This record gives sequence, C-alpha cells and structure tokens, in this order.
Amino acid sequence: MRKISIIFFLFFALAAAYAEDVVYLTTAQFCERIFDYRTTKEWAYKGDKPCVIDFYTTWCGPCKRLAPIMEELSQTYCDQVVFYKADTERERELAYVFGINSIPQVLYIPMEGKPMLLKGLYPKENIVQMIEDFLLKKETDAKP
Repeated sequence: MRKISIIFFLFFALAAAYAEDVVYLTTAQFCERIFDYRTTKEWAYKGDKPCVIDFYTTWCGPCKRLAPIMEELSQTYCDQVVFYKADTERERELAYVFGINSIPQVLYIPMEGKPMLLKGLYPKENIVQMIEDFLLKKETDAKP
C-alpha cells in the first residue's frame, strides 16, 4: 500500500511540475515572442498559442487579487493559452507602447486578428468567457 501511495504522489508531483505557470515577461521577451513593435508597425502575432498578458505592479491591490485567478487559469488552460505578467514599473517601455495608465489591465491576444486590452479587475467568470470566446473561439450555447 505504501508503494502505491508513493507512486501516486510522484505522479501528481510530476504532473504539477509540467503544468505551465504564469511567465514574467520583459520588453525584450515581448518583442521576441509576441510582437516586435520596434521593427514592424502592423500587428503580427509570433506565438503558437493565444496568450494573455496581465499588466500589473507589486503594490496594486486589485492586481494582487487578480494574480491567483491568473495562476489558476494558467493551470486550467496550460495546453491552449500562454499566460504572462508584465510589471509596468519595470517594463515602462512596454507599458507605454500599450498606453497602460491604470492597472490592472489585461491584454488578450488571439492567434489571428487584433488583441483586446481590458482595464480593471474582472471576475474569474468574465476572464474565462474572454478566453473561451475571444481567444479559443469556442461556441457558446445561445438560447433563443
């Protein structure tokens, strides 16, 4: 029985280790992985999965409330969406490029089309809906 417990523990520990977490994003990484606004003016996403970028600062109360939601969703959607965080105080150039003047703001980047930037703290359900409808383009059950 003890061997089975150890095997289950190791399995879940390895599964958790391979699940993707939110990635802290620098301006240079943004230009490399997402879009190089320094060389190109027309939006062209470089990623192989849709992504979400949470623009935040360490002292912001609403940002602190959003962080665990983003962490949870990064685990839920780890094989479909990449989650990033960009500290607006450290990455001032990136914040300037997107006109980030209040926080939190979340940038949703689909595989095709223009990204969408939303200001403020939204409930988890609204964020899930944005991911499902805007990023993953899943059909929702419409009632007549």
